Order: sequence, then C-alpha cells, then structure tokens
Amino acid sequence: MTTEQQLLLAFYGDDFTGSTDAMEALALGGYRTMLFLEAPTPDMLKRFEGIRCVGVAGTSRAKTPRELEREVRPVMERLSRIGAPIVHYKTCSTFDSSPEIGSIGEAIRVSRPFFAGQTTVPLLVGAPALGRYTLFGQHFARMDGEVYRLDRHPVMSRHPVTPMDEADLRLHLRKQLDEEIGLMNILELEGDADAVAARFRRKLEEKPSVLLFDVLDEERLALSARLIWEDAAQGPRFVVGSSGVEYALTSYWKQAGIAGAKRKAADGGASIVPADRILAVSGSASAVSKRQIETALGQGFRGIKIPVEAIADRDRMPEKLLGQAIRWLNEGESVVLYTALGPDDEAIKATRERLAAIGVNGSQSGEYIGRQLGRWTKRIMLETGLRRVVIAGGDTSGFVTSEMGIYGLEMLAPISPGAPLCRVYSQDERMDGVELALKGGQFGSPDYFAKVRDAAAN
Repeated sequence: MTTEQQLLLAFYGDDFTGSTDAMEALALGGYRTMLFLEAPTPDMLKRFEGIRCVGVAGTSRAKTPRELEREVRPVMERLSRIGAPIVHYKTCSTFDSSPEIGSIGEAIRVSRPFFAGQTTVPLLVGAPALGRYTLFGQHFARMDGEVYRLDRHPVMSRHPVTPMDEADLRLHLRKQLDEEIGLMNILELEGDADAVAARFRRKLEEKPSVLLFDVLDEERLALSARLIWEDAAQGPRFVVGSSGVEYALTSYWKQAGIAGAKRKAADGGASIVPADRILAVSGSASAVSKRQIETALGQGFRGIKIPVEAIADRDRMPEKLLGQAIRWLNEGESVVLYTALGPDDEAIKATRERLAAIGVNGSQSGEYIGRQLGRWTKRIMLETGLRRVVIAGGDTSGFVTSEMGIYGLEMLAPISPGAPLCRVYSQDERMDGVELALKGGQFGSPDYFAKVRDAAAN
C-alpha cells in the first residue's frame, strides 16, 4: 500500500499529553513521527526527513462541543487530504469525556464528512502496554498493579471535570452520539485470521455508525489493526481511540513488513545527558500526580504551591513566586510548581470559585490556568537558561505549551509509558532544542520527575 516515503498515519490528539503518548508508541515501533501544534503544510513536512507518521496536538478534551467543532473541523479537513491511509482522532485511554466537555461523539460528527466513502468508524480504546483493557464493551484500567472497571477506578471515577460513571464504552458514547454502536467482542476476535476477517466484514455490512473493538492482549490487538488497515485499502479511513491504535498498527506493520524510513535521530545523534536541574509544572489534580509531587519533594526538589490569588490575577505576574523559583534553579536546585495536591485539595474548589468570580466558567478554567502556567514557565526558562522541563496535566498542558512558542515535538527517549522526553522545535532560538516531557494525570511512576531529570541515552 505504501512506499518508505509515504505517510502511514495522521492523528489528532485531544490533549497534548495524549498526543505525546501516541507519538511515543509510533516512535518506539520504529516509525519516525513528528507532532505539530497545528495541522502541517506540505512545506513543513519537507523539513523532516523520513517521516512516516504525523500528529497534531490539540486541546479538544477541554472544549465545549461548539469550541471543539471550531478546533477539530479545520484540522481534520487538512489531515484527510494529507495522503495517509488512516486518520486517527486520539482520545485518552480512559475515554474520559462527556456531552458537555471533550465530547468524543461530537468529534465523530465533525470528522466523518471528510471521509465520504466510510460508513462505520472503528473505535479501539484498549492498550495493554498502558494497562487498559476492553472486554465485552466494558473498559478497565490498571493502577498500582490492580485492574479496575472504569466506573470503580479510584481516580477516573472521581475526575474533577469528566468523572467516568459508566464502564460500558458503548453506553458512555451513546450519551454523546445517539447512533448505533456495534461491538467486535473478544470471542469474535478469536481464531483463524481469515475467519475473524469474515466476521468483521459481516459487522460492517450491518452498517453501525461506530464499531468498538475489545482489547485484551497484543495478539488480538495486532489482528484488530490488520482488519482496520486492510479496510483502508478501500480509501482513507477515520479511526477513533486511544494510543492502542498506534500500538496495534505498529505491531501489524512489522508483521506485514511495512518499514519505517531510515532517518537521523531527533537529537542529531548527540547523547542525551542527565540534567543538573529541571522545572516541573503541574496543573493536575490527580492522585497519581499528588504522589509524584510528594515523591519529588522527598527526593530534594524544591516545592512551590501556587496560591489561588496568583492564578486568578490576569494582569500581574506573581513576581515573588517566580523570583523564588528562579533563585533556586540558578542555585542548581530542581523545582516543582503545582496548583493542587490531589483531588481532595481545598485549592480546587477555591480556584473554581475565584475564577467564576472573574467570569471564567468551568469549561474555560483549564485553558485559563494552562495559559497562566505557560507564561510563567517561559519566563522562568528564559531567566535561568533551563533546557529540560516537565508539564503535568492533560487538560492544561496544551495551553501551557502553546504559550511557550513551540511548533513541533519529536520523541527523544522513553521515561514512563505514555510520557516520553521530547525535543522541542521552535522558531525562537531560545526555545528550539529544549527537552520537554508532557505527562497526563494518570501516567508515570511515583519518581517520574526525578526520572526525567536523570534521563540519559546514547
């Protein structure tokens, strides 16, 4: 289907941390991937040798349906014409969304018209590499070695914006898209590949709007990818799901002998050396991020909790706070700035109330906080010459990154599954080449921040 110079996949990620998760899956599979902050033009793609996959890091997960349509429609229109057999709308692996915020159903409605020859949209959310599984339509996620049904997950069932109270992905999606959603269940994915393909064709003949794939193990994950890839021979296909789509496709591409193009390393072949200091900025309220912050403080990081008043002040930089962070970094210390310490932190409610008082409603808070953190992060980086930074929080990371003047990212090294260290591409020479790790609230080991600081590779 493709030569070594053709694109295999284009994707749009509904938040930045999820976008780097997808990029990592592709890059670790051997397929050079560039992640852009806006849909790339052909001239932009020519700057990078041997690209096999391209992504656009978005922020639709934090958007209302109207805002989502404005962001996603032009991106999908361009990606549908970019020449890739598959265009993927990348969701979180825990599928957190709602009719009001980050509606995956709305994303499907907005994107389908650009794929006129396609009746059924494949949906694949499970990702065994990340501890995410789908069985008979029910979704499960691992945390601390235990696997929980999504509506009983200790974090996702209590998400501050989109709590997951329904584990059946079909029922959850129907709240956002009132159309038929079929299922390719785990038993139908069992057996001879040709028999499975025949079952898949029969499912397509029923013409459901969406077809969900169960996911349990790598073998059937690759088989699902084969079904999706071979269907794309009929014309470009629109697919929805987590980075399980990327893990599935890279596994199948290797089996099918579809090579990644030879190319230079993202860092030009230079070694990645440990950093003497880093800045970690967290807009996440998850229990996972809480543990990571506490672990970092125990490992010698300096911590600064951002006051609610500083977040809410539109007009002034928090000079005292920034000055302290800059002093510590210039003294060789690593620093973590954070807005909240876990889902029970009283600062969450206080921040919402303070923002509401200045006219920032719940759906706008992620962007507002992210842009504040982004401006502060760039200021600290420029005044300290810092070259390695961590941003934690899927809902805010995209807005933080956009304030930093970045146009592209490429994976440098894996740190924790779904949260790699990346190289920054920027027209601003001061920012170009910065090493950046973006981490969603549910990703990373307790010592993630120290792992980023100490990361090294040849």
